[in-house]
Amino acid sequence: MTTVRKILRDYGIRPKKSLGQSFLEDKNVINKILVISDIREDDTVVEIGAGVGLMTELVAQRANKVVALDIDPRMIAILRERLAAYDHVDIIQADVLEYDFSLVSTESASQKIKVIGNIPYNISSQILFQLLAYRHCISSMILMFQKELADRLIAHPGTKDYGIPTVFVSMFTECSREMVVPRGCFYPQPEITSAVMKMIVRRDPLIDIKDHQLFSKIVKTAFSKRRKTLLNNLRSSHVLGYSVVDIMSSLQNAGIEGNRRAETLTAEELGRLSNVLLSKEKS
Repeated sequence: MTTVRKILRDYGIRPKKSLGQSFLEDKNVINKILVISDIREDDTVVEIGAGVGLMTELVAQRANKVVALDIDPRMIAILRERLAAYDHVDIIQADVLEYDFSLVSTESASQKIKVIGNIPYNISSQILFQLLAYRHCISSMILMFQKELADRLIAHPGTKDYGIPTVFVSMFTECSREMVVPRGCFYPQPEITSAVMKMIVRRDPLIDIKDHQLFSKIVKTAFSKRRKTLLNNLRSSHVLGYSVVDIMSSLQNAGIEGNRRAETLTAEELGRLSNVLLSKEKS
């Protein structure tokens, strides 16, 4: 029986903690992820952190094209040997935070890629924001997160888990938690519980954002000090560059009370504020 442990042992390799390597080895969970991913025969799939290729091989049996990414050259060597029979699998050594997802070619120019992956928990937030930046070429993302972060992605306004990741994910995707994965399903076993999240990229954001950079700055500024009110955070920020008068009038025009805290605002409200503030001249 082919297992992660056996493959690593055969190659004389030990997982690197510095790379956050914790390989999913439970085949029932792998098969469930494949079902959730709904991979079709004309799909192009990018797998983040392909590891020893247990999931990669199963994806290759379903998809038209597979791009297997891994930063570890040791894993690349394993993947190239184990998947040598699959001509439609591209194996690439790359840092996912620097990878250009828009370069992945598909059968048609209008087709978008699907992304799957058991991503390193120490950089999972950065990877998430990287993927959202490439949402124009991605149709869906099935990703394994630390359960703590997964809970934040689907949190409701007014709760302690609601924050910056929640706003961006809800603005640009339809997000759901598909399953919780116990620690015993991985090798080596992590110290935390995991969860598989499904994010379907929206055809259009919840609101038509006129300036995405400004929206991003407003969201991050609004949540910069959670105990402070929205108005206090916005007017004390040097990043935005707007006068207190303009900020106050923009809040009023957007129908938002300045004494609210950021965690009570929906993604739509923050988007609306961004659009209203954009019409003001910076001081």
